[in-house]
Amino acid sequence: MRKIEITPRQLTGSLEIPPSKSVSHRAIIMAGLAKGESVISNVLMSQDMIVTCEAMEALGTSISYHEEQNGRFTLTIKGCDPLVLGKETIECNESGSTLRFIIPILLLQPKRVVITGKGRLVTRPMKPYYDLFEEKSIHYEHLNKQQDLPLAVEGTLTPGSYQIDGGVSSQFITGLLFALPLLSGDSVIEVTSKLESKPYLDITLDMLKHFGIEIVNDNDRRFLIKGNQAYRPCHYRVEGDFSQGAFWLAAGAIGEKMDCKDLDLSSFQGDKVMVDLIKQMGGEISAKADGLVVKKSTTHGIVIDVSQCPDLVPILAVLGSLSVGTTTIINGERLRFKESDRLMAIALELNNLGGNIEETADGLIIHGVEGFTGGQVKSHNDHRIAMALAIASIRASGKIVLDGAEAVNKSYPHFWEDFKAVGGEWIGLDVGK
Repeated sequence: MRKIEITPRQLTGSLEIPPSKSVSHRAIIMAGLAKGESVISNVLMSQDMIVTCEAMEALGTSISYHEEQNGRFTLTIKGCDPLVLGKETIECNESGSTLRFIIPILLLQPKRVVITGKGRLVTRPMKPYYDLFEEKSIHYEHLNKQQDLPLAVEGTLTPGSYQIDGGVSSQFITGLLFALPLLSGDSVIEVTSKLESKPYLDITLDMLKHFGIEIVNDNDRRFLIKGNQAYRPCHYRVEGDFSQGAFWLAAGAIGEKMDCKDLDLSSFQGDKVMVDLIKQMGGEISAKADGLVVKKSTTHGIVIDVSQCPDLVPILAVLGSLSVGTTTIINGERLRFKESDRLMAIALELNNLGGNIEETADGLIIHGVEGFTGGQVKSHNDHRIAMALAIASIRASGKIVLDGAEAVNKSYPHFWEDFKAVGGEWIGLDVGK
């Protein structure tokens, strides 16, 4: 684990926000399923993106990587048509998106395959798929009886009706939307409960149109899917990521002016709600041609329902802690099953820095403080916890020692370089043990 010491500094300046991880996963998979050659530009090769590329390559996709000047990549992808499984094991590392997206695609072919993972991914909820496996007579086996992964699956999807619980994650529905159009007959997905993370499905449906796949959305309760469709290769640029941009937007509000480039308010990304939340809290934020600008603001607490934007909670906890009054986070129970128990982790570490946060079953009650102290904190091997704690240092009175700083590699490998670029100061205390 890498330990760094952060010296409190005001952050200000201009950053090009990293490309969307959610969009990148989808673009790589759709291009990989197309017959022909696609070009996907503005891709950040984080750990999660690497495993999605490797998973598609295991199915016969060919990917060439061309580095751009700013450290992003353009991928030239020749689709896996026909789909041929070239490996007996698919490694998902710690990527929940890769895991849940790839399983229905693997079930387009009949060979047995083992899906593995690391960290907390081995215990992430998978019941919606298990229910489907049993209903559709698809064999599955837990190779470690104490956890969900490694998971062996064998069998093929067939056209028909798929009933799925939408309350765990929309990723299960997205995975099915990738695979079902390729079957020989028509299918329907029926959502049997409240749909969580709807904006992520909106991203999926919009991108499927770009790649030539038509889905009829019946009021987010039923998805009608014609069979015998084909993915169409195309050129696609990945847009900036509001999930990552949220850290810098908050930095502008609690510190100094931040100019966040490549954030488009017309995006389908659910985490663009961060803009509205900052405004509701009294923050000064405005749009410009190439992004958003946030200025130092006096913010106040509000009640925030995070059922559709759970990834924002770590940085919202920082912003809420430095706001006047009380900020209440509700409907965030799924956060306990992310890379860490994020409700516990962010409350514990900000309290270690002088915060005043209470956990509830599904959220946080955050009492505003004037600022943080210095101290020792941990990332809990969670990229969003690590980045939130870095932003918290802006308003700390002493140095912060962060254990597990390398967790950012999961989604934003150059985060610490960007942190320095806008005035942040840190030094490494040791080199990985």
